[in-house]
Amino acid sequence: MIPRLRWKKSRTIRLHESDSGNIAPDEPSRFSVWRAATIFLGALIFLWPAILNRLPLLYPDSMTYLADGRPVARALFLHKFSNYYGMRSLIYSLGIFPFHWNITLWPVAALQSLLAAYVIWLVVRSVVARQTLWWYLILCASLSLLTTLSWFAALILPDILGPILYLCIYLIVFAREALSRAERAAVIVIIWWAVASHGSHLIVATALCALLILLNALHCKFMQQRWRAVGAVMLVILFSVAAQVGLNKYLTGNAALDADWPPILMARMIEDGPGRQYIETHCPDAKFAICEDVQHLPADTDDFLWSDTGIWQSASAEKQARLQHEEIRFVLATVRAYPGEQLKKSAANFGNQLITLGMDDLTAADWTLEGFDRAIPAEKSHYEHSRQISNALPLDFFSSVQGWMVIASLAVIAAFIPYLRRYRPARILGLGVIIVSAVLMNAFVTGVLSAVEPRYQSRVIWLLPLLAALLILDWRGQRSLHRTNAE
Repeated sequence: MIPRLRWKKSRTIRLHESDSGNIAPDEPSRFSVWRAATIFLGALIFLWPAILNRLPLLYPDSMTYLADGRPVARALFLHKFSNYYGMRSLIYSLGIFPFHWNITLWPVAALQSLLAAYVIWLVVRSVVARQTLWWYLILCASLSLLTTLSWFAALILPDILGPILYLCIYLIVFAREALSRAERAAVIVIIWWAVASHGSHLIVATALCALLILLNALHCKFMQQRWRAVGAVMLVILFSVAAQVGLNKYLTGNAALDADWPPILMARMIEDGPGRQYIETHCPDAKFAICEDVQHLPADTDDFLWSDTGIWQSASAEKQARLQHEEIRFVLATVRAYPGEQLKKSAANFGNQLITLGMDDLTAADWTLEGFDRAIPAEKSHYEHSRQISNALPLDFFSSVQGWMVIASLAVIAAFIPYLRRYRPARILGLGVIIVSAVLMNAFVTGVLSAVEPRYQSRVIWLLPLLAALLILDWRGQRSLHRTNAE
């Protein structure tokens, strides 16, 4: 009995020293068949929207990601180059290519669901010390049914990698000691791929690192001795950026971060109003390429960029190159001319994006069907018989459920602020800072720099219910620990 009591006492001391009453013991996690089976079950739970739909969910952009992987792979491994590789993340396209081979969508959805299940398992294990398997499965089922997590895990887009990335940053910075070497390596690889998969992920991840550095400089207690961990995340981000630049240099000869991205910021400012006002006031003296279209500027960003008769789609290759080259100069000129007007509009866009939730974007689109012949022709007939193409998925119902879930989660988080201020549990505080900041930053990046769309905020909003649930479990563990110590 004596050795057992001594072990129990030492474990209790470790828990107190970590400023959290309910974290998992800081020892490497050994492989367990039961743990692996639990994670796979979690991934299967996340796949239910695809099973309901009879096919993983698709968006018009999905077809581009699916189609671009093959030419990039041919150039890298067979040295057979193409004239055009697409304008979206080539690394995401290349990453999912071995899983679909332009034949089937299911392995891609399975991969994304497995990544989500695995990272959530690591997060739950870092906070919940007792009955971890059962609480993990309960949490997976709840998030799957009450939030958008499963819908985005089953959607062939890099959207799900954003929230996964932010949770991985938490794991490296605040829970590194709870991970084995293999788990740390896996998390680092996920960070690298997620950062490279979408521009907004890169911006938010960089901003999160800057915030953590600031909190460290302000001597926040829960940030003590975490400089090296933040530096490790920043190093992974730099390697991801270098990989994107190197790949574009190899494929196109242009050492750029993006492949062939259209002038979204220019279109955004014209829709906001200050950009339109600048063109109408300063053209043709400003000598921008966009001045040629002063008489027929589109009303919104989508018309500017994607309409067949829009400025971008109808422009010649030479004019497109000019629009891209002049975009930043046009944006700066507009901000200098109308700083107050643009600031008010950007603030309004940020606020609107923050509260614009839902899954309206996942309804059927004509362009999706048209893209099958180039991207993945074998799945076209399955898509034609899916619930998504007939708009028979319960998107409105689950959007409503998620809305109420977010409100409830915010209430729970607010109720636990006194608990956090009193006990200051390092990991749960770190997780809270990461999640709340990521949700706010995502709304700013997408709403201000791109467009206000329900999909953009819905892809990360499930992090708030996750945080609320872990707060409850951490508090429950704290009470249990106090009762144990009292006995």
